[in-house]
Amino acid sequence: MVYRFSAELYAWAARVDSWVFVNLPHDVADEIEDAAPEPRRGFGAVKVEVTVGDTTWRTSVFPSNEAQTLVLPVKRAVLRAEGLAAGDTAEFVLQTV
Repeated sequence: MVYRFSAELYAWAARVDSWVFVNLPHDVADEIEDAAPEPRRGFGAVKVEVTVGDTTWRTSVFPSNEAQTLVLPVKRAVLRAEGLAAGDTAEFVLQTV
């Protein structure tokens, strides 16, 4: 299944110098969690392929108790390639792999 959504990038409060994340919309997260194979990977992670702008990469989304949804880490290389930073909003295309 392919999901398209807009989301704001934010720095992880515990390490604002290193990690940038996006919260998945609740409806997208619910669908991914319902379809995820069991048992899931460490931390409840689900493998995904993500595209933002012209950049595509593979990573995992994982549950966040704080955000109450799945969160997507965005690599520094992606931020640089797409000219993005925490506080920006971007369009994402995500599919499970």
